[in-house]
Amino acid sequence: MHLSEQEIVRREHLEELRSMGIDPYPAEAFVVNALASDIKAQFNDDAPEQFEAVALAGRMMVVREKGKVTFAELQDSSGRIQLYISRSDIADGENFEMYDVVLKRLLDFGDYIGVKGFVFRTRMGEITVHVKELKLLSKSLRPLPMVKTRVNETTGETEVYDAFTDPEQRHRMRYVDLTVNPQIKEAFITRSRIITAMRSFFDAKGWLEVETPILQPIHGGAAARPFETHHNTLDMKLYMRIANELYLKRLIAGGFDGVYEIGKMFRNEGMDRTHNPEFTSMEIYVAYKDYYWMMEMVEQCLEYIARAINQNNPLLKFGEHEINYAGPYRRLSMYDSIKEYTGVDISEMDEAQLRDLCKQLHIDIDNSMGRGKLIDEIFGAKVEKNLIQPTYIIDYPIEMSPLAKKHRSKAGLVERFELFVSGKEIANAYSELNDPIDQRERFEDQLQLAARGDHEAMAMDEDFLRSLEYGMPPTSGLGIGIDRLTMFMTNNHTIQEVLFFPQMRPEH
Repeated sequence: MHLSEQEIVRREHLEELRSMGIDPYPAEAFVVNALASDIKAQFNDDAPEQFEAVALAGRMMVVREKGKVTFAELQDSSGRIQLYISRSDIADGENFEMYDVVLKRLLDFGDYIGVKGFVFRTRMGEITVHVKELKLLSKSLRPLPMVKTRVNETTGETEVYDAFTDPEQRHRMRYVDLTVNPQIKEAFITRSRIITAMRSFFDAKGWLEVETPILQPIHGGAAARPFETHHNTLDMKLYMRIANELYLKRLIAGGFDGVYEIGKMFRNEGMDRTHNPEFTSMEIYVAYKDYYWMMEMVEQCLEYIARAINQNNPLLKFGEHEINYAGPYRRLSMYDSIKEYTGVDISEMDEAQLRDLCKQLHIDIDNSMGRGKLIDEIFGAKVEKNLIQPTYIIDYPIEMSPLAKKHRSKAGLVERFELFVSGKEIANAYSELNDPIDQRERFEDQLQLAARGDHEAMAMDEDFLRSLEYGMPPTSGLGIGIDRLTMFMTNNHTIQEVLFFPQMRPEH
């Protein structure tokens, strides 16, 4: 392993510490009783005794020597705070070497330390911890990237350089990114609050959170290409789930009135700024409801979440737009949306006519695509990008939705909607198909598409059909992509910024 000059020096420091009898990775716990952010927010000059005995732990990020005094910065999970370390405080008796040797020479930028002391305010007005005890908790053998600044001689503005900003490095080494760019934590904290708010909304309605299999013998519930694996004991092929829909609907057939699941899905597809092969989805199914009811519920839920993360304000910034999550949202049929943005009425077109239209509109297609896929391609190319404020696209052609119930009054359509925000789909919902004979015919149509080479076509699921044959009540179902919703609600323009560890190519 090739080591840089700094890495060699740090390993020398490690060995010297050990030779002094100092364990660079001690086993005993260091009890913390305060956080940097709490101290800075709550310190009162008139009542300093509130913080007369604090214990903090974190990385040592900055060190400034001033004679027999050292000023440093400690960064914990909440932020940074200044440390004041005096030789006279920690270098008495047997502790002499702690200051002159360890602190001034053998501790490095990025080492984890624990400190105990009291809080005061310096003459410069900075809230500071006066350190009475210092302990090395973990030695850092690699130097952290340092964010440097300089003043532009022409503009007089402060510029950042040598920062840890390369997206590939940041996503690959998230542990470094979180340390040197701590502001990115906010998006992940907000992500957690989004999921918490969603759970709170559903639980208050009395719906049950459940878990369904990730490894499934038949891939279904969505039009997507699955990952495959093999179970040695059972000697059978299994698929990582592309959706949990068919299992959740089995639970509705089993007598639950409302169930939901938040969990990982896996689709063996391309990656871009809004897609990751492994992603988090929420799916919910409620008995005795339809897609009209679901549209109103989604509006209530998303407004509830937006207010929960944004100080009771349903308006959230995304790029140059301010997105209003308070309903009602605009509703536009699939056919009408294509007509609005292309000027073409496709409602009566067959597959051959749609192929000709795709060629006229310069949309790439292939021979495996049936009527439903062709319509989806036209919609994706010409309509999606225009849907900025929350918009429901409703009433899809039956070919696009093999699991949705036929429309109650419009032949050839199904009762389905997708919700679009900022030009991307974030939710998909149906009045669920509960007619087992109709469902079998739809699966058979999917098998024909698979025979034509459509790798995303659904498979025949006999056990699911059996559950419908026992009877499933009228039901409405919904899926929301948590990652993409978090993107939009945190004003991040790539999905990788809201995933701790996005999928990446092998490192070279």
